[in-house]
Amino acid sequence: MIEVYNDEFFMRQALIEAKKAFDKNEVPVGAVVVLQNRVIARGHNLTEQLSDVTAHAEIQAITSAAQFIGAKYLKGCTMYVTLEPCAMCAGALFWSKIDKVVYATRDKKMGAGQHETPIYHPSSLVVKGPLQEESQQLLKAFFSNKRKSTI
Repeated sequence: MIEVYNDEFFMRQALIEAKKAFDKNEVPVGAVVVLQNRVIARGHNLTEQLSDVTAHAEIQAITSAAQFIGAKYLKGCTMYVTLEPCAMCAGALFWSKIDKVVYATRDKKMGAGQHETPIYHPSSLVVKGPLQEESQQLLKAFFSNKRKSTI
């Protein structure tokens, strides 16, 4: 039996959000929060549009999920995000007590995994997930376009 609702399916939903950010000239990162195989929240980077350095995809999705659930803790939830969360977003995920975080590709410069001390909540499972290549291609295209526009 083929499982329809798997990590790849939900990461594709996060990738749709990343493409929305790309189209808005934002760094193309997208996130979705899933509860019982249902997307309950979506988010993508809005830092430029909102002039807010905290308007990362993960923060947008955490806030939306908490409002949907009606609680500050995201117990039983999984976040799918196209790029490894930064320290700020990992901290927010820590406080949300989310069960699982799945990211498509590592962020070798700003990712939470670059820190010696673990930032995620000890009970949260953090895994590198599917669609790494698709996520990397979108990021490369975005930054390539940025370099071309400054020449």
